[in-house]
Amino acid sequence: MSAVTIVLIAFALILLSTGLGLLLRHRLPERHLSGDSKDVIKLATALVGTMSALVIALLFASTRASYEATGSQISQLTASVIELDRILKGLGEEGAALRHVLREDVKALADSIWQSETGNSTKAVAEEISVVGKLRQLVTQDPQGVWQARALAVSNALAQIQLSLQSHPPDSMSKPFVFLLVLWLCFIFATFAMSSAPNATLLCVLFFCALSAASAIYLILELGQPFDGLMQVPSTPLRNALPPL
Repeated sequence: MSAVTIVLIAFALILLSTGLGLLLRHRLPERHLSGDSKDVIKLATALVGTMSALVIALLFASTRASYEATGSQISQLTASVIELDRILKGLGEEGAALRHVLREDVKALADSIWQSETGNSTKAVAEEISVVGKLRQLVTQDPQGVWQARALAVSNALAQIQLSLQSHPPDSMSKPFVFLLVLWLCFIFATFAMSSAPNATLLCVLFFCALSAASAIYLILELGQPFDGLMQVPSTPLRNALPPL
């Protein structure tokens, strides 16, 4: 289920709970919403609201850090690809053939990481970057080759980053956790609607508050999916890292 779908469902549930609160406002006896009962409702709402705010803040900080770390790995991957291409350029004819292989590997690697652009990611994950195996053969044949050894070291680092990126879960946010957060927000907005007689200003404020809460959930879900959605890490730098031969 996409982040947009989840947020639309959450927004609809929050609005539904607000409508339920307005309905209860008219159905419940006045003594249930005044005096000590009103004070207890305010304290309970404040408690749940504080927990919700803390959870949203922690989730945003966590997903933001994960998103930035993933972006940094993509930058390292791109730099390693460019460095490897330059090293292979100095290996002469053998390096020229491997540079062609490297360009094919980079394209397959980008397709396997950004799974939304291709449905063939499982095969790409299982396969090692082919240029790594060819470089190992070169180093075995010429163990004193400094350039070959350096190229192999860079390609091994590139393969490690590849495995790290491809092992990233497609959705790091737990669905039951999101459901619990939405449940808390529904309770908060229901009690808000019960606290005062409905009017145009109150309804507008509650609507935009519900929209803001849903937007916060959407932002968290998007940051938790760095290779999908509207806020995904761009693949253009990696795809265009190597100019044509």
